[in-house]
Order: sequence, then structure tokens, then C-alpha cells
Amino acid sequence: TIARLTRLNKSTVSSIVSSLLEEDLIVEEFEKIAAVGRNPISLHLKRGQNLYGAISFDSAATRVAVVDVDGTIIYTDKITTDPRPPEKFIQACVEALVALRNLHRLPEFKGIGVSVAGIVDSQQAKVLFAPNLGWENVNIGDLLSKAFPDVAVTAVENDAKAAAIAELWYGRHNINLSNFVFLSVGRGIGAGIVIDKHILNGEMHLAGEFGHMVLFEGGEPCPCGNRGCWEAYASDRATVKRYAEAQRLDADAARMLTIDDVIVAAKNGDQIAVGELKTSGRFLGTGIANVIKAVDPGAIIIGGHITRVWDLVSSEIIDSARKQSFFGERDGTPILPTSLVRRPSLLGAAALAQRKFFGDVRVTV
Repeated sequence: TIARLTRLNKSTVSSIVSSLLEEDLIVEEFEKIAAVGRNPISLHLKRGQNLYGAISFDSAATRVAVVDVDGTIIYTDKITTDPRPPEKFIQACVEALVALRNLHRLPEFKGIGVSVAGIVDSQQAKVLFAPNLGWENVNIGDLLSKAFPDVAVTAVENDAKAAAIAELWYGRHNINLSNFVFLSVGRGIGAGIVIDKHILNGEMHLAGEFGHMVLFEGGEPCPCGNRGCWEAYASDRATVKRYAEAQRLDADAARMLTIDDVIVAAKNGDQIAVGELKTSGRFLGTGIANVIKAVDPGAIIIGGHITRVWDLVSSEIIDSARKQSFFGERDGTPILPTSLVRRPSLLGAAALAQRKFFGDVRVTV
């Protein structure tokens, strides 16, 4: 079966499989079937031994996790983000990850992956600018190398791009995902653009910063310093802001409000919450129409809290996108919620290291 799928001859496949077995990366499982002929041997990634550490930095909470080679998040922990100074907080997160591994008496990590909500130079493993964290020119790669001197594989990437890699590797949509855009909707809006199964980075590492395209000239202020940006209307932060204003909450109550509160209120029948979530859906659709025009992807995959109320917002998103796309998009680019159950950016952090680890593997035949 592998020879047919890869178009390699059987002896080459056998040689590669033997090497992977020797490296303890895969295991064999013999199947008994009633058909005539030799029983087949199934191959599986070996679990419980080839583990990866993952850290996902975000403005509200940072998460660390131990992830198995098949993408299963085994153990995870959450840390309240205190980003200043960055070196001190990153060290605290590294220590939390090590403590998680030691607590469960796990083997050393094969690699460490980090995702950050911001502009990242993945080649240099450096955060160039993360406005919500207040970080600028933070070399996470150096800090990881010092913390894990025996780990050869470390990787750092923007959170939306990392989530796109996770969807590419572990997604369960029954469509071809060779070309798609992963749209990460949180406090801001970011995107990972996948072209021929490769992430598009751009000359200045800015590819996918669709959240800062201007929808309304002179509109709502955005943390980037501009006005009228997409994320100023369709992000979680924008939804919460509109809901607080509609409910006429005082400053203290508005400051404590979260997107979780709005979603719970909507599920409990709060029509103001329902209305504001639908409004965000329409604004999302408006921006998605522009993304479709710019990239012409095979699909748009959406991740974030908004997918928890997909039944409320999906028609708003899709209708808005269709109305503003070319020719009403008669066939229609699929717009789908992520198929990843756990946090895509956290799983994506592990996928970064896994991709680099497997990309560095060379089998001589």
C-alpha cells in the first residue's frame, strides 16, 4: 500500500521501514484477515516515547504542553501571561514545561516548538513584534537553546501560521487542504496561508496579517495604530466591546468581561449577545471575501472561540462572504470551522518541531 501511494518500489519501502523501526519511530502490528494470502502488517507511529514540548504565548494566558508524535496532547498547563520582562516570563514558561515532564516522569523531548501572537522570523527563531505582549526583537531561539541544550530541534512561529500547520498535519476535513487559509480569530485576527502544503511567510514575515487590512477608512481604532482594521470589527475584543456598550456596563464591569461571557450569554438566550456575535460573523465574512480575492484558496478554515457558536454565526459569515466575492462565488470556497479539538496554536507549536524533526530525517537506501 505504501509503495502504491508513494510510487516507490517495494524494496525501497522495506528499507525505509526497517530504518524507521531501528530508530524506534514506528511499530508494526500484524493483522489477521480471512482473505487468501499473507496477512498485512500495519505500521503506526510509536507513542509514549517520541515526545515534543509546546509553548503557546498569548496576551491573556500562555499554555505549555507535552505532545505525542501523533499529535495527541498528553499533558498541559496554563500560566497567566506576565510578559514583562520577556526573558523572565519565557524562562518561567520553560520551567513549567520541564516541571510537567518531570512530574509525569517522561523521556527527554525530541523537540520544542513555540507559537506567538505576533510577527515572527521563524528562520532566526525571533519575535520581531508582538504588540499584545509588548515584545520587540525577542530571541526565543537563544533562550530555548540555553534551556534545552540537548534538544537539537527548536522552532518558533506566528500562532496563526502554527495553527495552519497543525490543521495541515492533523486536520480531519474530508477535502484537499493543499491550498487553504487558516484564520485565527482571537483578541486579534491572524492567518496562516498554505500554498502547495507550504506556509507563506513573505519578505518581511508579514504574510497573513489580514487583521490589519482596512475595512473602513477612519473607523474604529486598532492596537496597530491605524483605524478601521478588520480586527477592530470582527475579533473577540471587538465583540466584547460592542456587547459591553450595548449592555451599558460601567468601566470596571466592561474590563472584566470576556468572550467566554458573551458566548455563555448567547447560549443562555441573551439576544444582545446573539446579535453581537452575528454582527462579528458578518464582519468576518466581509474580510474573508477579500482574503478569497487575494489568495483564491481551496478553503477557509476558522479557529478560535467563535467556532463554539458556529450554529449561530456560520450563515452570517458565509452569506456575507458570498455577497462580496467575485460573481457571488457561484461554486463557493468552503468556509469551515477547524477540525482540531484542542487549541490549534498549541498543537501547532508542537507540529512546528515535529515538522522540523521529520524534515531533518534522511534515510539512505
